[in-house]
Amino acid sequence: MLQEFRQHRMVMQQELQKIIVGQDLVIEQLFAAIFTRGHCLLEGVPGLAKTLMVSTLSQILDLEFKRIQFTPDLMPSDITGTNVLEEDEQGRRNFRFVEGPIFTNILLADEINRTPPKTQAALLQAMQEREVSVGQETYKLPDPFFTIATQNPIEQEGTYPLPEAQLDRFMFNIKIDYPTLEEEQRILTTTTRSEKQEPNKVLSARAILNLQKLVGSVAVSEYIIKYVAALVRATRPRDDSAPEFVKELVEWGAGPRAGQFLIHGGKALAAMDGRFSVAIEDVQKCAIPVLRHRVSTNFQAQAEGMTNEDVVTRLLKEIPTPEIPKFNEKG
Repeated sequence: MLQEFRQHRMVMQQELQKIIVGQDLVIEQLFAAIFTRGHCLLEGVPGLAKTLMVSTLSQILDLEFKRIQFTPDLMPSDITGTNVLEEDEQGRRNFRFVEGPIFTNILLADEINRTPPKTQAALLQAMQEREVSVGQETYKLPDPFFTIATQNPIEQEGTYPLPEAQLDRFMFNIKIDYPTLEEEQRILTTTTRSEKQEPNKVLSARAILNLQKLVGSVAVSEYIIKYVAALVRATRPRDDSAPEFVKELVEWGAGPRAGQFLIHGGKALAAMDGRFSVAIEDVQKCAIPVLRHRVSTNFQAQAEGMTNEDVVTRLLKEIPTPEIPKFNEKG
């Protein structure tokens, strides 16, 4: 089954790369989030195909896709939906719930930092509990449900940084960088021609739900659990196990959700590679996108030019990996 899953994943990548040039690491992280029911926050300057990547992804997966352009005047009810007063033929009036765009499988929250926190918070319940409360009723969202949000890191004027509670709901914070010279030339060649390539559908909603169960059953050893716990705890400046540089440079560290996402991400990477157990390398590969938005550096770190990413990279070098005993050893 894992080999079949690996095959599916390679086909998905090929279909996606009919439209998207390069960005292999970003695509891998998006797949990892989808197969573990996670949400992603994509960050990059304008024109790096963030929106195109998500809409193409929804084309290769046989899922419903909706896009919300976040604007300063967007209201929470514009996302979740609202109760409308209706009059029937007998003149009786009653309320009918009109679903908002959040009732979909893949939700693209475009430029999420352009709307005030009141509206951003409309996503909190949907992302965690996968349901929406309107009035006295609670409505379940379709399954599978993913939120993929984008934000532009350049413009700060007229934008609203995401609150910590909202950031913590995102499994990965994926940074999209400029393409390489060769990739840029390929982009220019393919996008300026008149013919367009159409990606084929690879997986249905039911297949995705089955694959999520398969990924969930990937084995995790106690050594991986210990390593993840040590790594997450080392990000907290008040923890005894935190290295000195964390105590000096970090204001607050990651919560338990970070550890859960590191293990889920490791499971997804192992399964996509056709392996049935998580390796330390899988966890280390996920560490930067999982921890980057959960570690807050203080003024001293900023004065020294240390970013959250630098702190996580240094932690990966300093936290010792557990010694995994060989099978033929006794004890």
